[in-house]
Amino acid sequence: MNVAKKAFSVVDEFKAFAFKGNVVDLAVGVIIGGAFGKIVDSLVKSVIMPLIGAFLPGEQGYLGWKIAINGKDIPYGLFIGEVVNFLIVAAALFFFIVKFLGFLMKKKEAEVVAPPPPTKDQQLLTEIRDLLAKKA
Repeated sequence: MNVAKKAFSVVDEFKAFAFKGNVVDLAVGVIIGGAFGKIVDSLVKSVIMPLIGAFLPGEQGYLGWKIAINGKDIPYGLFIGEVVNFLIVAAALFFFIVKFLGFLMKKKEAEVVAPPPPTKDQQLLTEIRDLLAKKA
């Protein structure tokens, strides 16, 4: 009977963890992030790098950019494509998280930090304090 209670408590703990809002939000974020990464990867490989390759020498665009060392090809064009891919993803995340969400966070912080206006009692006490300070 004690073993059954422990088993059910583990199941209950798992339900509380797995179906908590934060975990579900994280899962959705990971899925959307993966899809966004694929879109950016396609943009870099299909549009940006071929445009760059059109202006630079090479038969296959950036795919043909290679250095041969001791008979081994080192395809640095692929590396450059991945660097451009990373920079675009990093820039998109920066503008979304820091500039867009950061703006929202600063706005909320400004609302929270601003003290409420003084009440009538507080105003009267402030006036009394100021009058006492003048007499002293």
